[in-house]
Amino acid sequence: MAILNRTRLPILFTMLAAMLLVSTQANAVRVKDLADIEGVRGNALIGYGIVVGLNGTGDSGTSSPFTINSITALLERLGVNVRADISKMKPKNIAAVMVTSELPAFARPGQQLDVTVSSIGDAKNLRGGTLLVTPLLGGDGNPYAVAQGGLSIGGFSVEGKGGSKTKGHPTAGTIPNGARIEKAAPYGLSPDQDRITLSLRRPDFTTAKNLQDSINRQLGQGMARAINPSTVQVWNPNSNTVELIASLEQIDVPIDHAAVVIVDERTGTIVMGQEVRIDTVAVAHGNITISVSENPEVSQPNAFAAGQTTTVDRSQVDVEEDEAKLVVLPKQVSLSELVSALNAVGATPSDLMAVLQAIKAAGALHAELRTM
Repeated sequence: MAILNRTRLPILFTMLAAMLLVSTQANAVRVKDLADIEGVRGNALIGYGIVVGLNGTGDSGTSSPFTINSITALLERLGVNVRADISKMKPKNIAAVMVTSELPAFARPGQQLDVTVSSIGDAKNLRGGTLLVTPLLGGDGNPYAVAQGGLSIGGFSVEGKGGSKTKGHPTAGTIPNGARIEKAAPYGLSPDQDRITLSLRRPDFTTAKNLQDSINRQLGQGMARAINPSTVQVWNPNSNTVELIASLEQIDVPIDHAAVVIVDERTGTIVMGQEVRIDTVAVAHGNITISVSENPEVSQPNAFAAGQTTTVDRSQVDVEEDEAKLVVLPKQVSLSELVSALNAVGATPSDLMAVLQAIKAAGALHAELRTM
């Protein structure tokens, strides 16, 4: 029997080590999903364009005069003079739009981008329209891409004299691969720079320290250094930026969350993390319902009486108070225990918001309470 126990000991230790490893990695996140590389980012593009080919659902000449001016300037560039008849133009088949897209980092000329087209006039529907050649400008005012093509609209709008029906948002659409890059964005990353800077998407001192330690364990001591809660610098001794970034992206880092309770009063949604803790507190929940009903009555005198017919108000007021339930929440209660205790008093989402706000005001809630 002793020999059998000694044989099972390595297996038992292996199983315990595996369980601990799984528990440790449960809260670990890859660097690729945790931080951004400084110098690697997209750039917003915007342009003003004209959509043609609409079935009478475009801009009106009175509410959107810029549409007439735009199509007039475009036709003149193409050799068509319409200045003499500009007052007679009714651009029902034309709509002025804003075109937006994003230029990815390291995108090269010739690659294609998806674009979003949105009406800026009083057009009712862009379905079936075609966007004419539209330069897309960056934040510096220089053109980086050119967009053109047929729109894809997810909704529709139909109306008649007696009513209308709209589905989705017919005044905005997309053009898949609708823009072609003409100029590459300036690079913010060198292939042989001496260090790489990681920027945490959610600054946190503990996570920054964990990120530094995880990189040093994988790549060697002294390779990474946390500068502040959102910045970690990593040395590049081999002057190979691409290889270093590829290695960094796959490193798992234990993350730490702040204790936060999110309350959305519009939808009645409450979200809280497992880090939320409260001190010992007693919660009593009870509702008071007041209902007022009006039942006016007509008072009519006898046939030969000298009185007049009048209306007499009859109001009925009912007050109903639910029986309050008192629940004591112990110190440092966990998230599941907090939810179970609040559900035990029959609290609705709106009641839960009031309870959490009251616990926060009492100083017993150790978490940040955010209201959306």
